[in-house]
Amino acid sequence: MHQDDTGLDPKAWYRAACEQGGFTCDAAQTAAINELEAFWQQLVEFKSRRDKFLGRSLLSPDVPRGLYIWGGVGRGKTFLMDGFYHCLPFRRKRRIHFHHFMAEVHHEMKLLAHTPDPLMALADTISHSTRLLCLDELHVDDIADAMILGRLLGALFKRGVVLLTTSNYAPDDLYPNGLQRERFLPAIALMKQELKVLQLAGNNDYRMMQMVRDPIFMGSDEAGRMASLFERLTAGATSPVNSEIRINARRASREIIWFDFKVLCGGNHDQAEYLLIAHRYHTVFLSDVPRMTHDNASAARRFTWLIDVFYDNHVKLVASFAVAPDQLYDAGRHDSESQRIASRLTEMQTHRYLETPHQRLGEARTELAVASVAA
Repeated sequence: MHQDDTGLDPKAWYRAACEQGGFTCDAAQTAAINELEAFWQQLVEFKSRRDKFLGRSLLSPDVPRGLYIWGGVGRGKTFLMDGFYHCLPFRRKRRIHFHHFMAEVHHEMKLLAHTPDPLMALADTISHSTRLLCLDELHVDDIADAMILGRLLGALFKRGVVLLTTSNYAPDDLYPNGLQRERFLPAIALMKQELKVLQLAGNNDYRMMQMVRDPIFMGSDEAGRMASLFERLTAGATSPVNSEIRINARRASREIIWFDFKVLCGGNHDQAEYLLIAHRYHTVFLSDVPRMTHDNASAARRFTWLIDVFYDNHVKLVASFAVAPDQLYDAGRHDSESQRIASRLTEMQTHRYLETPHQRLGEARTELAVASVAA
């Protein structure tokens, strides 16, 4: 048994999760679990049949069709994928965030540049080590990635790799308004042919509900509560900080990152660096925000940039403050900048703001491209 295996099938795993305190069972997730259970059974039976075929016949059983799960943010797609992954008794399985996977693809293709077809050589390498590939948060925002993805998926399917992927978008809605999108349409058709498409259509955004239930702005003496919220939002999973970000983080997961104020606003950082964070992470934790005075004017200025960037990109902010946010600036300071930041901090705590979708990097690029064409 693989070290990740739970010894449970997906239905049993989900029943156990439903019995845990603070967990809410969801009708849409239950329907998805039924599909994942059937998919799990197909993979387990495939492995059993294939083991029997080995050494007895040149024939091999048909590889099961993969699964494409899509739905709104916070519906539990990643949660269900992770549960399925840990339940599956396969050695040759891999689970990775889509953006990290594509970064690896670009890196490996450079290393294979001496081969006649680097992409096919990479497909050979992947298929030798991976039977089930789980790609989380599939989101195409670049024409180069779009072209690579179509050829690579086709090659992997031909080599017997089974794909389980999650996305916030239905296949037909991938790469919307993208440059030369028509060149990506064959890849969309391929995914619809090779993968069963399942919509996770629940109305509950569990990530947002967690943030509404817990105060997201707290005092500097509440480090334990802040750490607890980080654990719950990330489900205890950690990931390396995105390689493009050069600022030291306290902790990070795939979509959530935690900084200390002195590091993020006290160093020699600019708005471009804050924009990169805003595009890569939907939620940022920030510890020990001090009162803004003449003594920390430079850091206060960077904090202004930070809040403006986060607000414009709908980043969720979880922060601890030395004083209440409405007392952040000196009592005698009434300039428009301090008033704007105080107002934005107030709004960033509201239910409406927390429900606003995060502005992802690809969406920002698309908006810029459309704007440049219109100009």
